[in-house]
Amino acid sequence: MPWSQTSPMDQKTQFIADYLRQVLSVTELCELYSVSRKTGYKIIDRYLRHGPAGLEERSRRPHASPNRTDEAIVTALLEARRRHPSWGGKKLLALVHKRHRDWDLPHRSTVCDILSRHGMVPKKRSRRRIGHPGKPTSSILAPNDLWCADFKGQFKTGNGRYCYPLTVTDSFSRYLLGCQGLNSTSVEESKPVFTKLFREYGLPKRIRTDNGVPFATNTLARLSKLSAWWVRLGVLPELIEPGKPQQNGRHERMHRTLKDETTRPAAASLPAQQRKFNTFREESVSTARQQQF
Repeated sequence: MPWSQTSPMDQKTQFIADYLRQVLSVTELCELYSVSRKTGYKIIDRYLRHGPAGLEERSRRPHASPNRTDEAIVTALLEARRRHPSWGGKKLLALVHKRHRDWDLPHRSTVCDILSRHGMVPKKRSRRRIGHPGKPTSSILAPNDLWCADFKGQFKTGNGRYCYPLTVTDSFSRYLLGCQGLNSTSVEESKPVFTKLFREYGLPKRIRTDNGVPFATNTLARLSKLSAWWVRLGVLPELIEPGKPQQNGRHERMHRTLKDETTRPAAASLPAQQRKFNTFREESVSTARQQQF
């Protein structure tokens, strides 16, 4: 059996029905229905004046508002807005004040509310939310199953120019396949680096990156020009969740060592910095080979 539910209107109707039976006094009715005597007499008076319609809920809107903006001011602001559709509350107030210096004009926020109520504020287009595939769960069982790619973070060389190191590792062997200092994170500079690595080491099954440029965008499926090129080659892009670099922890740990050994201090120029990157990569690869044997 479902629970019985009563609305305020049902309780008021029952209150009046009990009152009309004249079995209980008003005081006893008010105690029975847990309302004050003032409320009880108000309900009875409204019923006697207006019948059942008097029991309906009434608007609590005040009959008068002392802080309401004068209609002449509202009309002047709306007319100024029609002449200057791109102006905001601040400019409109200055214009109206210039013509009516004796008026007590409202605050800028009130002007904005007036414009909004009259439909003069364009609604912002809601931004489409692009979903995320979630935490990567691919298996890493052999070389080229998964590569990891990222930009270590820009820094200035000795000549004051920025260097953006693009690093690529094989997640199974942890080999540092490439470390190239670029002038930007653009697709035009990143694509030749991957082209060289694909020719030298073959195509991986997947490449794991973060959600930044040039690896991903906010478009459909988060594909960028670079990741779309990977898909055409048969390589699947794999994105970590935003704000969770630990999902690419092996690669991030390599960045810490790379930073300590090649950027403190930085070289005098980008070519000199690239030589430091090449030395670090050769040493890391030779060390990894020695550990295997």
